[in-house]
Amino acid sequence: MALPEIITIDGPAASGKSTIGRMVAETLGYLFFDTGIMYRAVTWLVLERGIDTTDIPRVIQLAEDINIDVREPTVDDGRIYDILANGTDITWKVHSPEVDANVSQVSTYPGVRNALTQQQRRIGLRGRVVMVGRDIGTVVLPEAELKIYLDASAEERARRRFRERSARGEAVDFQEILSSMRQRDQIDSTREVAPLRPAEDAVVLNSDLLSAEQVFNQIMALMNKT
Repeated sequence: MALPEIITIDGPAASGKSTIGRMVAETLGYLFFDTGIMYRAVTWLVLERGIDTTDIPRVIQLAEDINIDVREPTVDDGRIYDILANGTDITWKVHSPEVDANVSQVSTYPGVRNALTQQQRRIGLRGRVVMVGRDIGTVVLPEAELKIYLDASAEERARRRFRERSARGEAVDFQEILSSMRQRDQIDSTREVAPLRPAEDAVVLNSDLLSAEQVFNQIMALMNKT
């Protein structure tokens, strides 16, 4: 049986989407594409050009004008893909602290989301891709052959985020992380444009009691059913 050309993995923050998506993509030899990186790319470009992040019309115009591409890595420096803006490699620039501080605001603008949805779709339709996000199976690539919605309770996701940040030596408070997680869930699931929800034909997996390896094995088993 032929493998699905397009695999989407949606779900809330810290549900394990990126970890699982990379495992699946590496196993299949597909492009792994975490769509959140596009919002980072736009944010970096906004800051680099001196545009105020609250200037919504200019931010949206930039998102519409810039060609952002994500491709297999061409440099062996730890990157998992190349990120190109009008052909210029900006892969590592999008991870700056300045981008961290502004990307949430930029990503809330419906005009930016609409512009990037079209770019994500262009990349996804090439095929041989595992695309991870929050609205990929519902909005970006509804024709994907295999759609996964990876879920987990807010408490479990907060514990994962707490462990990750503690391991990096950060001073973190579990209750603050949990509160932030719940707030983000509320925003994502109730926003007017592309709210977070499983596609009607998605396979919903809850990872509360599963290891990453177990989730991966379940997804790979689904390949034989597509």
